[in-house]
Amino acid sequence: MSDPALRRHLLDTPTAMLLAEARGRRAGRGPARTTYSRKVFIPLTQLCADTCHYCTFAKAPRSVRAPFLLPEEVLEIARRGAGAGCKEALFTLGDAPERRYRAAREALAALGFSRTIDYLAHVAGLVLAETGLLPHINAGILSHDDFRQLRAVSASAGLMLESASSRLCERGGPHFGSPDKVPAVRLASIAAAGEARVPMTSGILIGIGETEDERIDALFALRDLHRSFGHLQEVIVQNFQPKSGTRMAGVAPPGDEDFYRAIATARIILDDDVSVQAPPNLNAGRLAALLDTGIDDWGGISPVTIDHVNPEAPWPQIEALAQVCEAAGRPLVERLTLYPPFASAPEEWLDAAMLPKVAPLSDSEGLARDTAWSPGTLLPAPGSPVRPLGTATVLRSNNLDPILGRAARGEELAETEIVALFTSRGADAEAVVAAADALRATVKGDTVTYVVNRNINYTNICTYSCGFCAFSKTSTRAGTRDKPYVLADEVVAARAVEAWEAGATEVCLQGGIHPSYTGDTYAGILAAVKRACPDMHVHAFSPLEISSGAATLGVSVNDYLRRLRDAGLGSLPGTAAEILDDEVRAQICPDKLTTQQWLDVIRAAHEAGLPTTATIMFGHLDQPKHWARHLTAIRRLQLDTGGFTEFVPLPFVHMEAPLFRRGRARKGPTWRETILMHAVSRLVLHGAIASIQCSWVKLGIDGAAACLGAGVNDLGGVLMNESISRAAGAAHGQEISVDDLGAAATAAGRTLRRRTTLYRLIDGPEARTPEKIQ
Repeated sequence: MSDPALRRHLLDTPTAMLLAEARGRRAGRGPARTTYSRKVFIPLTQLCADTCHYCTFAKAPRSVRAPFLLPEEVLEIARRGAGAGCKEALFTLGDAPERRYRAAREALAALGFSRTIDYLAHVAGLVLAETGLLPHINAGILSHDDFRQLRAVSASAGLMLESASSRLCERGGPHFGSPDKVPAVRLASIAAAGEARVPMTSGILIGIGETEDERIDALFALRDLHRSFGHLQEVIVQNFQPKSGTRMAGVAPPGDEDFYRAIATARIILDDDVSVQAPPNLNAGRLAALLDTGIDDWGGISPVTIDHVNPEAPWPQIEALAQVCEAAGRPLVERLTLYPPFASAPEEWLDAAMLPKVAPLSDSEGLARDTAWSPGTLLPAPGSPVRPLGTATVLRSNNLDPILGRAARGEELAETEIVALFTSRGADAEAVVAAADALRATVKGDTVTYVVNRNINYTNICTYSCGFCAFSKTSTRAGTRDKPYVLADEVVAARAVEAWEAGATEVCLQGGIHPSYTGDTYAGILAAVKRACPDMHVHAFSPLEISSGAATLGVSVNDYLRRLRDAGLGSLPGTAAEILDDEVRAQICPDKLTTQQWLDVIRAAHEAGLPTTATIMFGHLDQPKHWARHLTAIRRLQLDTGGFTEFVPLPFVHMEAPLFRRGRARKGPTWRETILMHAVSRLVLHGAIASIQCSWVKLGIDGAAACLGAGVNDLGGVLMNESISRAAGAAHGQEISVDDLGAAATAAGRTLRRRTTLYRLIDGPEARTPEKIQ
């Protein structure tokens, strides 16, 4: 429904003020960025039932080599796109050409189909299955049933409204003779997509004879449809370009002011959750000016294929476009054909068959992964200790400066402020990393610490079924790498002795929650180790093991912890934390401790005089808001108890994780997210936890070295026999040498020092050579 007051405001406001208002609306939508989709263009057929008087895409049968691309031709284009890093396959075709052309009907019959839509569904399914590209469908007018059919093989669809003016369909108008361009027909089809829960792109075409009032009518119509169904991802404001050989070849394109006003009007009318796009290839000389109109997206850009709808207008080089965006302080960021709000709610907006295709391509915000790197892989970390996020951008906003200032003063940050740090890009992200590393230098100096330790996982049999865990097994179903096992107490003790003789000062004991284990079992393991190695620091038993052990004995967690402390337990690993947000825990570990239960066990440990580490396991189903809540909970507990020795980000290793194998989880955090997790942890926890550790097991030694430039001061332990990450698919081995750790520190311009579990520095030659500590 039109808003008369808003209409009047839009018509009467001078252009400069209108653009400023649009930029203000855009600034309130979220992080400063400009998105695009890396795509390959597949023109399945250029036959069309309509005859728009400005279009060169639609052709008669005599003007095309064949009515339809064959499946192998479609796949050849898609494979080239996949090889060039594309993630979207844009299927563009004319409206139901079988309605008009016998050649189309005969070609479809030869392919085994009666309708273009059925053939489209077939080839889109082939592209999805064989290349992993996400189909985006521009197939003209579709019914609710058509959208439901295509939903199983595509992530999104598009239908330009173009205009809400029926006048343009009258004789002499640009849409005369094109029944599918009747505004009511197009609006009904867009509504059908909403009813079918299909994320949609739409837009207006300006300069074809419509008035400014009629443009506003079209935008109001699109806004109302979105408010009914919530399915519009973006609205394109496209400027008409005259094309030779068409009836409108002599019509002048819209002027700059008309074009800019139309874009700003779209931003002001549309709800904030709808993006506004302008096509960059039609506006090569005014890209910077378009950024000033309020747009936040450039649409699809192909490094492989031409724009078959506008073949005279080449795509911009993505690198050149990035420079324009960076100069404007709005870094260019790749997205999927599915926009972030839709990618972040996949159960609502995607067919079940599409879920496993979208998750591996996504980052934590629902944008596209920016590199092929994932935690645990042997791919080199795409950064360096000096500049882990790449080259600096031209312009940095000042939006984060107040947040960084508050963090430097040790103040608690609000959830929205922490999210702003996590979602920063370009120069803003580099400022976050630099601020974190400056705090590291102030708090911990240039020393990088490590501990000589050994992991002993005494059983991998577990009654829990956490979706991220590939380590735990049952006695009847072995995993892909390891068989179920239980180590006898004497074997655990013997391994502790081996570690002591190799120079270790710590053993870390953890295992699955074995169905027959009781609190006495854990106490027995501890006693066996302490008998064999009285001076060994025992860092053991996750909060889940403590809780389970106490419950089996019918005693309180507090009493059980005091019993273990008195028997020689030195500290607890702060694992089983995963994400301290029950929204996520309900999906990844529904039968595990709740957030509050985990915090309660840790609090009890601290009150019993048992220090603990704190961890976060990130990069699966979680989002920056969940990370913010986790860090805030850790900070607040530390300020109450002071018992955390360090904070350890643990990137999710995806390869063998059940959640990933079922197609639900992402491929771990991206490199940018990994670097920022360490940096933001330093900032948020400043004044509470002094040491931030990175996991070389998840990141590799090069990745760990890069994190030393992002606020990290500790490289953890040598981890003899680490097996949990290996079970998940990590390829970085089970142990690392002190020389390797030293090389990482040196690469970052830092000095390596050995420490104890509780961060007492160990002086002398043993700081570099692990020898028996007396």
